[in-house]
Order: sequence, then structure tokens, then C-alpha cells
Amino acid sequence: MENFSIMDYAPIIIMFLVAVGFAVSQLLVTQLIGPRKRTATKLMPYECGKDPVGTARDRFSIKFYTVAVIFLLFDIEVLFMVPFAVAFKYLLAQQNINGAVAYGTIAFVEILIFITTLVVGYIYVWKKGTFDWGLQARAEARAEAKAMANARRAEASNLQKAA
Repeated sequence: MENFSIMDYAPIIIMFLVAVGFAVSQLLVTQLIGPRKRTATKLMPYECGKDPVGTARDRFSIKFYTVAVIFLLFDIEVLFMVPFAVAFKYLLAQQNINGAVAYGTIAFVEILIFITTLVVGYIYVWKKGTFDWGLQARAEARAEAKAMANARRAEASNLQKAA
């Protein structure tokens, strides 16, 4: 504790201040210059590509789960390819040292098979229409929002007439 200096923590404090300053500045800028046109559709809650139509007990389309699995698939692809890319140069060097065993070539063929399998899977889900998010769901959400807004207006006007 004899060598303690607050200046040792200065970079961390500066980074924290910059992060907080950036967050506050972004909030202020969006409030000052952002658009303020509020519509019933914009005021509706929105969650992960699914417009909130119906109750919380409604069934979801299988597309949501398929997209989640595809995301995991490509996430695992990156987790597999990054170490491969790092180790590939070492494997090529080992191939040059031990001329009989082609480490780099075997690894390269394996990664090509892996990428080909992923591309085939991607094309398959694309052809199945997993990534086609129809406009029908959005139109239904807008209609629901308009109906809810009209119901609120009617209720408000009934309250005013009653008063």
C-alpha cells in the first residue's frame, strides 16, 4: 500500500467518464432533435419482430424459433472458425517441417466441408421462407392499434358525455 497512487486508476476513471458522457449525450441529442410525431402504431409495445396482437397466451410462429436456431448455428460457426484461423498458420508450418503429414491441407479441407455444410443449411432455410417476414402481420398489428385507439376515443367521449 506504500506505492498506491490514484493516478494508477486514472485511465479507468477517464474511460468511465467518457462512457457515461457518451450515453448522456446520446440521450440528450435524441430528445432534442428526434422526431416527435406520435401515432398509435408507434406507441404500441414492440418485441423482437413480433407485433403485440392478441394475448400473451397466443402461439408463436415456428419462424421465431427457427431464426433463433440459425443464429446459434452461425454463432457456433464463428466460434469454430476463429481458432481455426489463428491455428492455420501454425498447421502450415508443421506441414513444412513434417513433409509427410499435410496438417494444413487436411485442416483446410475440413473447414471447407464445414462452411459448405453451413451454406447448404442456410440456402435450405432461405428456400423454406424462414427469412420472409410477411407484411400481413404488420398490417394486422396496425389494424389492431387503430381499433384500440378508436375504442379509447369512444370510451373517452362516453365519459365526457356522462360528465
